[in-house]
Amino acid sequence: MNAKQSIVVTLLLVFTTLTYAQITTDDSKLALGVSTGYNRGIGIQLNATALKPLANVSMQIRFGLGMTKLDPGNSADSRRIFINNATNGVPEEKARSFDYRLDFMLNSNFLTSDASHIVFGPRYSSFKANFKYVGGNEDFDVTSKQFGVGLGAESQFKMNKNLNLVTAVGLDYFFNNTLKGHDTHYSPDNDNVNARNDNENDNVEFVYADANEAIKQPSLMPRIIIGLVYKL
Repeated sequence: MNAKQSIVVTLLLVFTTLTYAQITTDDSKLALGVSTGYNRGIGIQLNATALKPLANVSMQIRFGLGMTKLDPGNSADSRRIFINNATNGVPEEKARSFDYRLDFMLNSNFLTSDASHIVFGPRYSSFKANFKYVGGNEDFDVTSKQFGVGLGAESQFKMNKNLNLVTAVGLDYFFNNTLKGHDTHYSPDNDNVNARNDNENDNVEFVYADANEAIKQPSLMPRIIIGLVYKL
């Protein structure tokens, strides 16, 4: 089991335990949601929320899984930093990020709505950028795995007995981690593997700062989303 699978399984076990530990009530105990919007790119998220996980604490707990299309970065610099100094071919580029989040949702009255929350919690991101040079015989991925933290605020507006409209804003921050592409790795401590030479700077080896500037892995990720929440 790899690190990403271990994290997901652990979060699901925590979430499931809290869900089944809820107090007895006639009210809904679990809600499912879907949302979309801007997250440094257009994305979609699915989530499940334990509405009353703790008897004496006015808090909800939510597990979410999202996918966002992102700007991959500078294709020419990425090729030089991770592959070689060739300049032939027409570049095609794309990137996406899968993010996993555990939200602790505290009740708040900052906005007049049916329910408002301050939201915070840990994050994990799996990022992949792809660069393909048509006619240049180059097609390579650059990947990173990152932990992060997030903070936000959201409000829900009742549409019917079980269905709510949700709007949210927030900011996630992901910590820098190793960027891997082809047989080259650049790490924040510059313990790099097969670092390429910069032919535009006296063949000095590239360092992590160069790779991090060329590749737009998740860092500060502002969120503006809208979605639906269905109470079971």
